[in-house]
Amino acid sequence: MPIATVNGIPLNYQVKGEGDLVVLIMGTGSPGRVWDLHQVPSLVAAGYRVCTFDNRGIAPSGESADGIAIEDMVADTAGLIELLGGSAHVVGTSMGARIAQELALARPELVHRAVFLASHARMDRFQQTLNEGERDLMDSGITLPSKYRAAVTAVMNLSPATLADQHAARDWLDVFEFSGGETSPGLRAQLAMDRDFDRRGAYRGITRPCLAVGFADDRMIPAYLAKEVADAIPGALYQEISDVGHYGYLERPEAVNKVILDFLAG
Repeated sequence: MPIATVNGIPLNYQVKGEGDLVVLIMGTGSPGRVWDLHQVPSLVAAGYRVCTFDNRGIAPSGESADGIAIEDMVADTAGLIELLGGSAHVVGTSMGARIAQELALARPELVHRAVFLASHARMDRFQQTLNEGERDLMDSGITLPSKYRAAVTAVMNLSPATLADQHAARDWLDVFEFSGGETSPGLRAQLAMDRDFDRRGAYRGITRPCLAVGFADDRMIPAYLAKEVADAIPGALYQEISDVGHYGYLERPEAVNKVILDFLAG
């Protein structure tokens, strides 16, 4: 993957396919290559040029260990779009959805259509408390047993429908058990970003065509928060996908990809 200096930091990105540009924005702690499993092949097959990248905080992009603001990440994405041609469809999930929302508000000339997976204009008390607890746990130096960490990760990010499937549950738990590692300074900086915000009023100023998607069994970003985003943005659409948790784009990729492709096709 090439690395370019964008907005004053190294940004690791990848482009595949030909056609109208789609930029995919990942959530907290995850590299852009996660999109390669399901969304990139689907979009490329549909005739799009697709860009994935590692947000600041995720090496080898700049880790910005001294602190990250949402405005930094919006400017990073805007600079990457300008580097690649000047305008794009944008699709983000979780924190990436928030980046896409703020980009559509601040730089509408860069956005054709926008899809926000696990979108949110605010975080409720549960999300704020969970985030504070995650930071406290990381800073404590305590290492959770790998099996316990895997079980908690599964419960928080997957649908009960997935966990009820013995084969799927086993596979996911194996992945979570063996994918844990030390918290990098960049991830710690992402987790320290402001969680006490409410952008519902501001999002009334978004003018681009937008789709907010809620994942019905999402414990991290409940679907009602995604519905609030659609209600706030004039003309925005809302769609809810059943039997998926926070990792809905990995649990039911065919359903998520269809929603994305149908909306981008207009």
